[in-house]
Amino acid sequence: MSSHHRMFQHRSALWWVEARTLASDRVFPRHSHDQLGVGIMVSGAHRSWSGIGNVEAHAGDIIMVNPGEMHDGMPLGGGPREWRMLYFDLAVVTDLVEAEGVTGIEVVRPAVSDRLLATRFAALFECVIDKAPDPLLLEESLLRLIMRISRYYGLRPPPARDPSPPVKKALARLDGDAASPIRLTELAELAGVSRFQLLRAFVSEVGATPHAYLVQRRVYLARRLLADGRPIVEAAMDAGFADQSHLTRAFVRQFGVTPGRYVAARA
Repeated sequence: MSSHHRMFQHRSALWWVEARTLASDRVFPRHSHDQLGVGIMVSGAHRSWSGIGNVEAHAGDIIMVNPGEMHDGMPLGGGPREWRMLYFDLAVVTDLVEAEGVTGIEVVRPAVSDRLLATRFAALFECVIDKAPDPLLLEESLLRLIMRISRYYGLRPPPARDPSPPVKKALARLDGDAASPIRLTELAELAGVSRFQLLRAFVSEVGATPHAYLVQRRVYLARRLLADGRPIVEAAMDAGFADQSHLTRAFVRQFGVTPGRYVAARA
């Protein structure tokens, strides 16, 4: 059991940006986000698996993760690490970079040491969590951060990564109806391969098991329902969870915050 874990979801001045502060000695299993994540290591050090392999981030470093990119995380040095994160809605950021002639998004450096980028991140973070930010300063800070990432760290079109036909069929089923229960046998029959073949291919190509992927899709669905004002217990049931406690555990694993705190931060 972890001896230290604290996560705070800030109220955000922008509906399409989520701001969090975390301090934890926990090891996080592989997972992904449906947003572009940009953050800074405040103290301690962190190692994570990414699309380019294992990377390390130390105090002052900027960390970035692409939407849908599998990653994990563990502390280095035996103590907790603290970091701040901003999560940007993919569609809105895409519109921003397309205005600069860039189509699509993929950050190619998961961890970088860049003092100017760190300064720009800090400026935007303070604006986002300000209860009454200056609109001009907020807009400038946002664009200056995105422009530097785009120029130096590869906001560029992602390469084609089409899954194999069996995995593609399984993903279509899980994405299309995440709330409904399904067995591995059914997925394998749909994909036209054996259960073992599907499981092996799915983990290799997606980076997670079908069950872990399904739970993530259900958490994303529950988050959308909560953002639309649905009560937590209803969101849990409609997203396919057995009850509110199952949603809460999955929500905390995915976002580091309970559904109740998430709702309160959006109020």
